[in-house]
Amino acid sequence: MSEAKSMVGENDLHAYVDGLLDAGRRAEVESWLDLHSQDAERVASWTMQNERIRDAFSADFVSRGEDRRMLQPKFSAFLTRLLRPTAAAAAALLLFAGGYEAGRLQIAMSPAPVAATAGFAGEARSAFLIYTSEVRHPVEVGADQQEHLAAWLGKRLDYRLRLPDLSVLGYSLIGGRLVPVGGKAGALLMYQNANGQRLTMMIGRNAENRETSFRLDAEGPVRTFYWIDGPVGYAVTGEISADALRAVADECYRQMEEA
Repeated sequence: MSEAKSMVGENDLHAYVDGLLDAGRRAEVESWLDLHSQDAERVASWTMQNERIRDAFSADFVSRGEDRRMLQPKFSAFLTRLLRPTAAAAAALLLFAGGYEAGRLQIAMSPAPVAATAGFAGEARSAFLIYTSEVRHPVEVGADQQEHLAAWLGKRLDYRLRLPDLSVLGYSLIGGRLVPVGGKAGALLMYQNANGQRLTMMIGRNAENRETSFRLDAEGPVRTFYWIDGPVGYAVTGEISADALRAVADECYRQMEEA
């Protein structure tokens, strides 16, 4: 493989996720991803966006009797590119709402809420690094007082807080504490598995938040999945693989939806 072919740029990564590469170039990109973890994390995040877009439109295509096999890849690639963060679009996020109306996709532009920016992921990462390293005082209220913990933090956030049960993934709640999130009261929950591996879930409230956005942030071995659901932002952080952390995020999201 020549040096020119071995180099993989952002356009190659986009084309790889969108399924636009021939077999030879796809193999080259996959070899590149094996050696470049940061690009692999970006591809994983974009792939997740594609999956959520497909899920969002699938039911609508069926109900309208349209051939989603032809339309869906085009919309998926188009919307995923719009949703990927770029320097030019850092001040805005695209969201889709309502599916189709009169055969047209409704897309709205709105300012990016504070918790939807990378700053939210940065706060979650900092909290993870600071508190998971604590031996004697990692939390303020322990798991033996879960009812009190949920009521206390929920009152500070003005939010009916539910403490996710991650036992199905091998993690037990240690407890939680009050933390600042965007200059306001936020909650930090901490979990630990049988091997002593810890992860955190941070919850922050901002009345200006109006969007739901799923993103993956990685810095070194620390990864954060974060999303916005109405006025509340969530972030799960850990030093585990992207797939393992995504499973945690999906489980938290599922339980929060049921609350």
